Formats: sequence, structure tokens, C-alpha cells
Amino acid sequence: MKTLTVFTPSFNRAYCLDQLYNSLVQQSSKDFCWLIIDDGSSDNTKELVQSWIDENLIDIQYHHQENQGMHGGHNSAYKLINTELNLCIDSDDFMPANGVELILKQWSEVKDKPHLAGIIGLDADKSGKILGTKLPEGIEEATLYDLHHKYKVTGDKKLILRTAVVREFPPYPIYKDERLVPLGTLYLQIDQKYKYKCANEVYCIVEYLEDGSSRNILKQYKRSPRGFLYSRILEMKYSKSWTYTFTRAMHYISSCIFIKKWNILSGNPKKVTTILALPFGILLHVYILLKIRK
Repeated sequence: MKTLTVFTPSFNRAYCLDQLYNSLVQQSSKDFCWLIIDDGSSDNTKELVQSWIDENLIDIQYHHQENQGMHGGHNSAYKLINTELNLCIDSDDFMPANGVELILKQWSEVKDKPHLAGIIGLDADKSGKILGTKLPEGIEEATLYDLHHKYKVTGDKKLILRTAVVREFPPYPIYKDERLVPLGTLYLQIDQKYKYKCANEVYCIVEYLEDGSSRNILKQYKRSPRGFLYSRILEMKYSKSWTYTFTRAMHYISSCIFIKKWNILSGNPKKVTTILALPFGILLHVYILLKIRK
């Protein structure tokens, strides 16, 4: 039994998956398996992965499903994973050669602490530059929310999760004709019960491609309004800052307009703040539409 599963949701990414595969082959520790969630690809992903399985250089699992979007890929991965830890590396990213070794060393020191959901580490670009800021020195454990809002940490960070913890929480909802529910909704729920071991170590090398969701976020607001509405409700519910609640209420209003949900107070955890944010939410919605058109 391996300790770590590296899983990768992939949709028509055969053209770039080899970069990640090569980085996994070069890992200094082989105590991991690679799980590819093929989210309905129409390219040669299946044949490519099979050729790697035949090479037998690393432990690979392949799962094909109808297209559900990134969050649907995560749902499937969490059902299939049978290792203690899991880590998502996107199809356009890869790992440094000692990434798995660093993760397992950190975990060996804290695995017996039941209040920890896992480890939080760093992402870097190909030049080695850390995305955003490093984790604050002297902070051994923290929630993801506190790192971003209390300690003002910026930039994407890499989460290594205890699989048993993930399964305590509901899967991402699947909405018809939508392909995105923000992944942070799971992490926000985990924050209410657990913390992470903080590690200023690089576990992932990130490359944002033109067809990636990070570069198309405003379009995603329009394409997946119910997914974002679900996210905004949770963000308002667990917010510890009025200012943050207000900005989430603005986004909530925009999502409501997209789906023509005119009773904006139904199911809303912060009704007064949402009423105050109404004119600003309408302006945000207009801004999103104008940016999409450009």
C-alpha cells in the first residue's frame, strides 16, 4: 500500500501530460501512485496513459468518466483513492524531483496529530519564484482561511490532504450544464474542524495555460453560476470579516442575476449584508458582462 496518491483531473490535455508524467518518474521517493481522472477527453489521453502503464515505471491508475468539470474529477478521485494522503497536481503542472520525498518526511513528523487535515506547502513557477508569499515564519499550524485573511498570505498554495478527512465532508454538487464549483468550498468546510501543518517547501511547479480555468475566471462566473452561488453561500456563512462578507454578497448577487434567482434572501446566511450590497452587486454583474464581451 502506497502512502500518497497524486491525482490529476484531465480534459483533452494529452498534449501536456507528459511533463507531469516525467516529473513523477523522476521522483526520489516512489511511495505514491498516480491517479488520472480522464474527464471525458476526446483526444488520445487514454492511449497515452496506457503506454505509460505499459512502461511500468511508476504505479498508475486510470479512470474515465463523462465530462463533469474539475470538481467532478475531484469527487471521483476522492471515491477511488485508497492511500492515507492525496494531492492534486493539475494536468499543466508538475512536481520537483524531491516533492514526494519532502511531503512524506513532513507527514511522518505530524501524522499522529488528529487535528491536522494535512500539509500546506508552496507552489512555484518554472523559474523557481514562489507564487504569492511564503507562509509566515513561526506559524507551525493554521487553517487556510487564517493564512489568507489573518496572516495575509497571497498566491496559490498546495494542499496535501488526509483522505479520511476529505471523506467526512459532502462531495462537490454537480449542476446540469455547469462545469465548475470552486474547489475552495471543500477546504473552507475542512477549516471549521481542522488545521494544516505549514511547510515552506515547494511541492508543485505551476504553469497557467491559455485554456486553463484560472485564465478564464470571469467567463466561468457566467458559465457556472450555480456552482459559484453555492460557493458564495458557504463563504458568507463562515466569514469572520464583515468586509469579506460584503464582497462575497456582491458576488452572490451577480450569481443570482445570472440564474434569475430574484428572491436573493432565500437560503442566504447574511441577509442584511446582502441587502446593503445589492447596488454594488448589480454593478459587479455589469462589470463582469462588459469584461466578458471584451
